[in-house]
Parts: sequence; structure tokens; C-alpha cells
Amino acid sequence: MAAPALPALPAQHRRLTDLGLDLPDLPADLTGDLLVVHPRLVPVAALVPLLRRGERPGFVVTDLTDLAEFGPAPGVEVPDADLYAVRSPERGDGYANLSPDEVDPKIRARGRDLMTASEGVCWALQEPGAIERNHCFMTTGSRRPKASGRCLDARVPALWISNGTGRDGRDRADAPKLGWCWAGNRHTWLGIASVGGRS
Repeated sequence: MAAPALPALPAQHRRLTDLGLDLPDLPADLTGDLLVVHPRLVPVAALVPLLRRGERPGFVVTDLTDLAEFGPAPGVEVPDADLYAVRSPERGDGYANLSPDEVDPKIRARGRDLMTASEGVCWALQEPGAIERNHCFMTTGSRRPKASGRCLDARVPALWISNGTGRDGRDRADAPKLGWCWAGNRHTWLGIASVGGRS
């Protein structure tokens, strides 16, 4: 899924401020398709509750307490700016039922880059249809290094829709959620999202 005619960046900026975010002015020379708030300005965990599916607000799963420790995956270069833009976000439906370990090299071979969790949440804030039942996505551009620093935590953040079961609770049925999946696992309903570049 490519971005379905996202609004212009100034309109995206207004939407985020209307949601209550205290943002700096939009840089006049910024170009791209999707406006992203750097997690140093607004942590991902603070953005997720702004997501909506009907009347249901978004939430972070209870066992992702270390979300703030997930940063750009090796090789992912995020601009050093509070606000930046990405080009041509894709949900990666064609990669469903493949694992991040299998797909990440293929994405990079296409000249694209891995989408971060912040980018995925900002996309869903502007285009709620980016998250739809049976067509959701992983954000493999965000990974957590292990304490040794020599390898990565095997978890990958992902955005999908809660069924209201287990620890989610019935009151969260149909709500958008930020959870995690194993980097080596396949899921028929999770694509692997990417971006065409950043500015």
C-alpha cells in the first residue's frame, strides 16, 4: 500500500497541532509526502494514544515497557531534526507471510529504507486507513540493541488492530495498537513497511 494522496505538509502539521502536540514551525524548505515527529521531541508512546479507529484510541501493549529503548535500526539514518519528512511510505502488503529477517535486505535492495515506529504512527495519524484489519504492518526500522551492543533484541515493533483478547481487554477491541513481533516470524496479516527516503 502506498500513501493515498496524503495532505500537503502544512495541513499535516496543522492536524498534529490540532491533536494537541506542541510542535515547532514547519521548515519552509521541507519536502516529502509524510511529516514525522522525531521521537526525541514526542516519544512514540505519547503519539500512539492519539490514533483512532472509530471511537477507540490507540495503545501500546503492556509488555512493551521498553519502547523508548528502540532506536533506528543499523543502517537507518533519521534526520537530526525535530520534524522531518519521508517519501512514498508503503505498508508492504506484498511482504506479508515473510519475516523481517527475510525481507529487510530485499527492501534495501530496492533502494528503499525500513520504516521506523515513529514514522508508522505518524502515517496512521494522517491516514487511519494505513492500519486495516488483516492488512497491518511491522516497522523494522526501529530496533533495540542488547546490553552488549553486539546484537539486536529479536523484537520488532508493529501496528495492528486489537481483538480485545488477553491482556488487551475487551474495551480495547478494534483499537489500533503498537505491539511487537519476532524478527524471524511470519504473519499472514502483517506487511513490512518502508519509505522511499527522508529529508
